[in-house]
Amino acid sequence: MRFLFSWNFAKDRKIRYINKFELRIYSQNGEDGILQTIFYKIGTKNRYFVEFGVGDGNECNTRFLKEAHNWKGLWMDAKYKSNDIKKELVTKENVEKLFKKYKVPKNFDLLSIDIDGNDYWVWEAIKYYKPRVVVIEYNSVYPPPIKVAVKYDANFEREADNYFGASLSALEALGREKGYTLIACDSNGINAFFVRSNLVKDRFLIDTIVNIYKPPKFGLKLDGKYVGYKKSKREMISI
Repeated sequence: MRFLFSWNFAKDRKIRYINKFELRIYSQNGEDGILQTIFYKIGTKNRYFVEFGVGDGNECNTRFLKEAHNWKGLWMDAKYKSNDIKKELVTKENVEKLFKKYKVPKNFDLLSIDIDGNDYWVWEAIKYYKPRVVVIEYNSVYPPPIKVAVKYDANFEREADNYFGASLSALEALGREKGYTLIACDSNGINAFFVRSNLVKDRFLIDTIVNIYKPPKFGLKLDGKYVGYKKSKREMISI
């Protein structure tokens, strides 16, 4: 993989503060730079990605890899459809069926989940497929060690409040069960980055979840501090 930017670190040196490599080209925040750095460290196998919740594809986590590094893969979204985007509502019941339908390889480099609701439950349901890296949106309103998620609803609809997704601690525990290590969150408290645990050694220095966690830098402010969106009438459930 050609490294686009000349950051001053050796490939054989462990990275601890990956946030300093944040870069936004097509991503919402600094995900482009974080992902580029991760794959610079661990290499690639087939440069294949799956991203759902991609919107119209203009601002997403995999467009930079596709356009700058010649990756290929599957884009899905519940509302948008184009030559590049498959219009599919992804649920825990159909996620692996959709992967099979679109001929996703069992082992691939990157999975990006951003569906603003059932993210935890959909990731939990992926059993057969083994992405090397997973990027998933977390609900940063709930800091460690709180383990909560939305109650599963296949027809979940996001409202403009704090009822969405799952807390970082809930996702970290799920990732650990599935063989992944949490290595970073973007600085705005939106996405968490997981790498298969057998790829972490000699590449990354892993901090505690408390230090990896990033609080919300979006939504409303209370006493000058971001608190996410408005409080919801719906309650998250404990995991």
